[in-house]
Amino acid sequence: MNYDLLVIGAGPGGYVAAIRASQLGLKVGVIEKENVGGICLNWGCIPTKALLKSANVYEYASHAADYGVTIEGGAKPNFAKMIERSREVANGMSKGVQFLFKKNKVESIFGFGKLTDNHTVEVTAADGTKSSLTAKYIILATGARSRELPNLPQDGVKVIGYRQALTLPQQPKTMVVVGSGAIGSEFAYFYNAIGTKVTLVEFLPNVVPLEDEEVSKTLERSFKKAGINVMTNASVESVDTTGKTCKVRSKPRRVLLKRKQKLCFPR
Repeated sequence: MNYDLLVIGAGPGGYVAAIRASQLGLKVGVIEKENVGGICLNWGCIPTKALLKSANVYEYASHAADYGVTIEGGAKPNFAKMIERSREVANGMSKGVQFLFKKNKVESIFGFGKLTDNHTVEVTAADGTKSSLTAKYIILATGARSRELPNLPQDGVKVIGYRQALTLPQQPKTMVVVGSGAIGSEFAYFYNAIGTKVTLVEFLPNVVPLEDEEVSKTLERSFKKAGINVMTNASVESVDTTGKTCKVRSKPRRVLLKRKQKLCFPR
């Protein structure tokens, strides 16, 4: 089948480009191997924010008396319902993107897309059948994937990634979060807020290391005040999963301090 434009990947970059191209009069097809909306909408930004909102509501309810509100019996977190709501929010927004595709006459093509030349994409469907599609223009919007550390292989049960963290069947009593970037910090906050004992391990000197140092220090103080065990300048060397619980071996990172150098500016 011939198209004016084929987009490989239905994430935020791909679906926006596809919809706009169709509005400008092009015949557009979008190839997606999994969920319309991509990782951000289905397994990243959106469902994690839904969990954070649940944790936030629970914290407000737990401290309702501070605001002059009385809740008899006290608030209790329902972990299963929180996870269920998070998935419903993500699924609802994915369906919203699918509706926009239909409204703007963008064709959804489900399968794994592979370039065979500058104008042809081979699509392998879930059942293994293959088809070839051609287009004058092709946009690659395949996104990214999480990197698995060689010394911390994920088994999906005790050593998990972000997808399992979003769909755990029951709340863990303890958790070690390796990495304090945006995703790690979000999970650390959520699970700590609902009662899980959380340790956050960061290899670099500050949490959320890509942010301004002032922001990092403020967030670290907030995490510690909330009860999160924050370990910066530290690394997780290995995890023993043979027992009922994980045994995590970590060590502090050696930090080499450089002498201050005089800065010279041209006159």
